[in-house]
Amino acid sequence: MKAYRLLMGIALVMLYSTFALAQDKVLQLEDYSRWSRIVSTELSPDGEWFTYGLRPNGGDDTLFIKKTTSATEAFEYRVPYGSSPSFSSDSKWAVYLISPSEDETEKLRKSNKKVFRTAELRNLETGDSTRFERASSMSFSEDGKFLAISIQKTEDDKSKHDGQDLVLVDLSNMATMNFGNVSQYAFNKTSNLLAYTVDAAEMVGNGLYLYDLENKTLKNLDSDRKKYSDLTWDDAGVLKEDWSNRGNQIAVLKGTEVDTLEQMINTLLVVSDVRQNPQSYELDPESASAFPENFVVSEKGNLRFSDDGSFVLFGIKEQEEKMKLDKDTIPNLDVFHWNDETINTVQQRRANRNRNFTYWASYQFGNGTFTRLTDESMRDLLVSRNSDYWIGRNEKPYINDVNWGVSPADLFRVNLKTGKREEIVKLVKRTMGYSPDGKYYALQKDSAIHVVDLEANTLTNISDAAGVQFMDMEHPYPHENPPFGAAGWTKDGESIILNHRYDLWAVKLDGSSAENITQGMGDAEEIRFRYVNLDWEEPFIDTEEPILLSAYGEWTKKEGYFELEIGKKPKELIYEDYAYVNIEKAKNSDQVVFTRQSFVEFPDYHISDLSFKNPNRLTDANPQQSEYKWGSKVLIDYTNSKGERLQGTLTLPPDYEKGKKYPMVVYFYEKMSDRHHRYYMPVYDDRPHGSTYASNGYLFFQPDNVYEEGRPGTSSLDCITSAVQEVIDQGYADPDRIGLQGHSWGGYQSSFILTQTDMFKCVVTGAPPTDLESFYNNIYGNTGTNHNGIMEIGQVRMGRGVTPWSHREAYQRENPMFQAPNIQVPFMILHGTADGAVDWTQGLEFYNAARRLGKEVIFLSYPGEPHHLSKEANQKDFQIRMKQYFDHYLMDKEAPEWMIEGIPHLEKLYDKAK
Repeated sequence: MKAYRLLMGIALVMLYSTFALAQDKVLQLEDYSRWSRIVSTELSPDGEWFTYGLRPNGGDDTLFIKKTTSATEAFEYRVPYGSSPSFSSDSKWAVYLISPSEDETEKLRKSNKKVFRTAELRNLETGDSTRFERASSMSFSEDGKFLAISIQKTEDDKSKHDGQDLVLVDLSNMATMNFGNVSQYAFNKTSNLLAYTVDAAEMVGNGLYLYDLENKTLKNLDSDRKKYSDLTWDDAGVLKEDWSNRGNQIAVLKGTEVDTLEQMINTLLVVSDVRQNPQSYELDPESASAFPENFVVSEKGNLRFSDDGSFVLFGIKEQEEKMKLDKDTIPNLDVFHWNDETINTVQQRRANRNRNFTYWASYQFGNGTFTRLTDESMRDLLVSRNSDYWIGRNEKPYINDVNWGVSPADLFRVNLKTGKREEIVKLVKRTMGYSPDGKYYALQKDSAIHVVDLEANTLTNISDAAGVQFMDMEHPYPHENPPFGAAGWTKDGESIILNHRYDLWAVKLDGSSAENITQGMGDAEEIRFRYVNLDWEEPFIDTEEPILLSAYGEWTKKEGYFELEIGKKPKELIYEDYAYVNIEKAKNSDQVVFTRQSFVEFPDYHISDLSFKNPNRLTDANPQQSEYKWGSKVLIDYTNSKGERLQGTLTLPPDYEKGKKYPMVVYFYEKMSDRHHRYYMPVYDDRPHGSTYASNGYLFFQPDNVYEEGRPGTSSLDCITSAVQEVIDQGYADPDRIGLQGHSWGGYQSSFILTQTDMFKCVVTGAPPTDLESFYNNIYGNTGTNHNGIMEIGQVRMGRGVTPWSHREAYQRENPMFQAPNIQVPFMILHGTADGAVDWTQGLEFYNAARRLGKEVIFLSYPGEPHHLSKEANQKDFQIRMKQYFDHYLMDKEAPEWMIEGIPHLEKLYDKAK
C-alpha cells in the first residue's frame, strides 16, 4: 500500500509538473495557427439553436449548430467547410452552404474550373439532412414553410443565358419542384406567393411567373422575347405591420439590348392583383408623356414601390451610342483642369459609379403619369417610407477639395408624384436621418438639432427645449462638430430620443419640451448609455416597455447593460470589467446571445434571458490559450503638459514582479484606452500584438492622444511622452528599454516623435506620412481625392485654410522630414508599394533623408502590398522582423543578419522561387 501511495504521489507530481509546464508556453508566431475567430453566427427565432463558425488563422471554416439548452456534444452538429447559415422562422430547419477547402478552391481556380458549393438543409428535430449540389443562393419563405435554392449550371453547360434551375422545397413533406431558367426570384412577405423571372436560351419562354404556394398553381404574368430584371414586390420595404396589406403587386423591367447603343432599352411593367385578377400596366419611354428625350428606363437604378403601393420609383439614364475606336490611334491622356468640379483622379475612381448613375423618376401606374424627380440641378434623393415626399439634396454649391468628414448640401422637399421641389434649408453639413415612417427628418444646423415635418413642410428647432448642447464639442477634428446621434424615434410618433455625451433625452418633435430619460445618471457617474435595438422589424422605440441600454464607464472601462423604464433611473443588469458586444435577441423569445471579452478572455458567445442572470457560455473557440503565458492589464492615469486628463492601458507580462522594471513597446494611434478590455487575438497582420509581447516578457502600452489644432506632431509628442513618463514613474518600465510603434496616422506621429526625443531606444513606423508639405498635395489612391481636406480639417488638423504656403513655419515645425537631422535613435520603416492611403514615396523619402544624414534606418518595402499588408507570407515576415528588431534593441538579443547586412537584391528569395 505504501509503495502504491508513493507511486501515486510521484505520478501526481509528474502530472502537476506537466500541467504547470503547459501553462508556461511563450506565445510565438508559429502558435498563431492554433487560434480561431468566430464567424457565421445566427440565433434561431425561438432561441433554442445557435450557429457559429470557427475560422482558424490560415485555415478552413467549420460550422457548428448547437442546442442552446444543452452543453453536450449530442446536441451539436459539426459541418466542415460550412458557412452562410440561416434558420426557418419556425426554428425547425437550418440551411447552410458547404464549400470546397481553400486548397481545393485554389486548385480549381488555377485550372479555370468553376467552384461549386453545396446547400445542406437540416431538420433540427430529427437531425436528418438533404444536400443540393451546385447551390448559389437559398432563402426561406417568411413563414418558414418553403425553401428556395438557386442551382448553378454544370461545368459543361456553356450557354450564355442567365437563367438556372430553382428548386422549391415544401418543408412540410420535403416535396420538391424545379423551375427552369430562373434568373431572379422572391417570396412575398406573407409567404403565399413566389414570383420569378425566366431568362432562357434564345429568350424562348422569357417572362414573369407567379407560383401560388397555397393553391400549388403556376401563372404566367407576362412573356416576351426580352430580358426581365429587377423583380420587386410591393412589400419589399414596408413595416411588418403592413405586410398583410401588401404583397399583391410586382414591378419588373423588360428590355432589349441593341448592338449600337450603350444602354438597354427597357419598359417598366407593373402587375397588380397578381393572385386573383392580374392587371398589367406598362411604361414605354417611346410613348410616355414628359419622358425626357434620349433617356431610358435603366436597370442600373433602384426599382421600388411607394410605401402605400400606389406608384413605382425607378431610375432613368441618358442613352449613348457605342463608339468603335482603335486604341492604337487614340492618345492615352488624362486632362487635369483647374475648373474641374472634382479632381481627375476622383473622376477615375468614381468612373463606374458615375457611369452607372441614374436619375430618379416615378410612375403612377393607375393613371399612367410619369414624373421626373431629379436632374443635374439636384441629383440625389434620400429614400424613405414616406409615400408623398422625400428629401432631395443639392451639394453642387459646396463641392471642394477641402471637404473631409462632411458633405454639405442644400435640402429640398420633393413631391414624389408631381416632382415639385421646395427648399427646406441651405448648407446642412450633418444629418441624422428619417423617422422610420419617413414623416420626419432630423438634422443639425447652426449647432442645434432641427426636425423637418415633411407633411407640413416646417423646420423646427427641437433642441433648445433641452437646455443642453447635442453637438459633440470634444470631436477631435477642426470642422463642424457632429451631433452625438439619435437613439431612435418613439412609437407614439411624438418624440425623438437623442444621445447626449452620456445620457439620453426624449425631445418632442414640435420642440415644446425635452426630458433626460436617464435622469442625469450618465453625467453623474460618467457612464455612456446608448439604446440597444433588439428587434429590427420594430424600428420605433416603445417607451411603454422597458428599454435595453448598453453602458460604458468613461474612466473605469466597465461595460454591460442596464434596463430603463421611463420615469425611473436606469437599472443595472450586468456591468463588469469586461467588454460586452455583438448582442442579438431571439425573434420569438427573451433569449439573447452576446460576447464577453477581456484581455485574458476571448470573446466567446454567451446566452441568457434579458435579466442577464446566470449566462451560459455557448462557445469555447480557443481552449489552447490556457497552455500559454498571457499577462494582465492595468489602467494608467496621466495628464499632458496642459493638464488634460488622459488614460492608457498597460499590459503586464504574466510573471510580473512589482518593483521590477521591464522593457516596453508603446503602440498608439489616437484614443486607445477604450481597448482596455479587448482581447488581443493572435492574427497575421502588420500590428504588434499585446498578447505576444506580454507573453515574451514585455510591457505593452497603449496611451491616449488629444490634439491641438495646427500642432499634430507636437501634441502627440506631448501626450505620448507624458504617458510613458508616468509608466516609468510608477516603476513599471525600464527607461532605457522602450520602443515605439505606430502605423498610418500613428506612423506619422511615431516618425515625428522620432525626430524630437531620445526617450525611445528604437522606433518602428508603418505606412507613415513623413513629409507634410509633399503629402498635402498628394493623392489618396483609394479614392482619388487629394490630401487638402485631411490635412486642413481632417486627421492632420492643421486648420481650415492652413496651407504650406500660408503657414510654412507651422508645416516645417510639424514635419518629420524637415526635422530629420534631429534623429538620434535607430528606426525601421514598413511600407507597401501599392499603398492606396499613404503613397509609398512618403516612406521612401524618409528613408532617403535618413540615409543621406547617416542615420540608422531600415526600410522594409513590400511590392504590391496596400496600406495594410494583405498577403499572409508578408504579414508573418513583418511580424517576425518587427519582433526581432525590438528584441535586439530592448532585450539585448543578437541582431539577425538582415539587420546587420541587409538583403542584397540578387539574394531575394521571392525572385528565386518558381
